[in-house]
Amino acid sequence: MSMFSHFNRRNMARFVAAIRQHGWRATIALTTGYLSRAGVWRSLQQRAPHAYLAPFWQEIARGDAFHVSHAPALLTKARKIAMIGDLNLPQCRKYRVEQPVELWGALGVDYVYSHYEDIPRCVDSLQDATHCMFYRALNVPLVSMYLYEARRLRLPVLYDLDDPLFSISAYETYENMKALPPAMKAHFLNEAPKYLDAMNMADIVTVSTPGMAEHTRLYTNRPVNFRRNFADRKTFEAADAALAVGMRDPNARFRVAFASGSMGHEVDFALIAGGIAEFLDASPDRQLVILGHFDEKLLPEGLRDRVETHKFTGYDSYLETLASVDCAVMPLTDDIFNRCKSAVRVIDASAVAVPSIVGQVGDMAQMIQDGETGRVLNPGDSWRDALETLAADRAACARMGQAARIDLRANWSAKLGLPVIEQPVLDWVLQ
Repeated sequence: MSMFSHFNRRNMARFVAAIRQHGWRATIALTTGYLSRAGVWRSLQQRAPHAYLAPFWQEIARGDAFHVSHAPALLTKARKIAMIGDLNLPQCRKYRVEQPVELWGALGVDYVYSHYEDIPRCVDSLQDATHCMFYRALNVPLVSMYLYEARRLRLPVLYDLDDPLFSISAYETYENMKALPPAMKAHFLNEAPKYLDAMNMADIVTVSTPGMAEHTRLYTNRPVNFRRNFADRKTFEAADAALAVGMRDPNARFRVAFASGSMGHEVDFALIAGGIAEFLDASPDRQLVILGHFDEKLLPEGLRDRVETHKFTGYDSYLETLASVDCAVMPLTDDIFNRCKSAVRVIDASAVAVPSIVGQVGDMAQMIQDGETGRVLNPGDSWRDALETLAADRAACARMGQAARIDLRANWSAKLGLPVIEQPVLDWVLQ
C-alpha cells in the first residue's frame, strides 16, 4: 500500500475532525503513530530519508492544517525539550545528551533525546515538544527536515556543541592534528562549514566552556552561553562502585594516570614526557598508567617498560581503573582548540577521589582549588616537582583527592545556575 493511499478524502475529513476535537498536537502524534504502525514510512525512508515528512506536509497543507497558530510553550505551563543529535561518541553522549535529563528534571521540564538517524523517534519527539535542541548536528538534509518541522510547530531552537568543530582556525592550529592522518584532518576541515551552517539555523547556542563561548562568538551573531559539563547521579553511582573495587593501596607503587579520550593526545603528553620519565626514574615504586587512546610507539623508550595501559571498555571500568591511581596529570598544548576544552577529565578523577594536576589551558583550572583539591600549574612550572610533592606525602595526596570529590558534589553537580549553567539558557526554556 502506498503512502498516498492513506490520504484519501475520508481519512482527511477524519484528520480535520480530530484536530478540532483533540488539537493539532495530539492529532499529529496519533497520525504519525498510525502511519508508523502501518509501515508506510518505511519504503520512503529507505529511498529518501530527508523526504520522510514531505507527503505528510503536502497533505496537511492541502487540508489547511499546516500552520500552527500559537507556539506550544505559550499554550501550556508544561515544558518539554526534544533533543536531536549525534549520539555516537560515548563521552559526548554522556555529558551533553544524557546528563540534561537530571538538570532539566530539577526544573520539572520533560526532556527526551534521539539519534538524528532515528527518524520516527525524532519526528515523534517534536510533536508534543515545546522546545527543540540540536547537538553536534551538521547541515545535512535530514537535519534540515527536522528543523523545518520544528519551525512549522513554532518551537524555539537551540544548538549545542562541546568542541569547536565549526572552526577552521581551531583545526588548523590544533597541535593534536599532527598525530592524525592528513586525510582525517582534511575531512574535519571540510565538515566545519556544515557545523556552522547548522549552528546559525538556531535561535541561541550553548557550548561547554566560557573559552569556547568566546571563540564561538567570532563565528555567529546568535546569543552564545555556556552549559558546563557536570557530575550527575550516575557519575557518582559509578564512582562509588569503582571505589568499592579499586581502592588504592598506600603501600603499593605510586601510580600516575594519563587519560586520553580521543586520538592525538600523544602530543599533549609529550609536553611532560621528560618530567614524567625523571619522576619514574627517581624510584622503582612508581608507575605511569595510560587509559584510552594512545600510540605506545610514541612514548620515549625509557618509559615503555614503566607503563600500564588500558583501553576504554566502558565508563564503569574506566572509573574502576582510575580509582586505583594516586593522581592524574592533564597537560594540554596551548592552541585554540584546547582553550575550548572542558574539564571532564577532572570530573572523572574527582568523582573517584583522585587529585588532578592541570595547566592553564582550557577550563580544567576552574574546577581546582590549587593546593586543596589538586594542583594548577603555570607555564614554566615543573610537573615533576608537583608529582614529587604528592608522592612524598601520600596521605596528604589522598586527602586532596577526597576534598576534590566533596567539592565536585557541592559545586559541580546538576546546579541550576553558575558555575554549571548561565541564566539565559534557563530563561530560554522557562519564559
